[in-house]
Amino acid sequence: MEPKKLTRPQTNRVIAGVCAGIGNYFNVDPVVVRICWVLFSLMGGTGLLAYLVCLIIMPEDDSIVM
Repeated sequence: MEPKKLTRPQTNRVIAGVCAGIGNYFNVDPVVVRICWVLFSLMGGTGLLAYLVCLIIMPEDDSIVM
């Protein structure tokens, strides 16, 4: 069994795939991650900064889905 990777998937994206990648990594529905991210963004704006950091740090998934 190979270890999990935190990547931004090519599918199930809304903006850049950050929430979908986090949801896939923790086996949580990406909608739940998106709702939490919006709540953090509304409470002082730290969610926006964290999203941008994750967007820069998280690599895109290289696997091709057909």
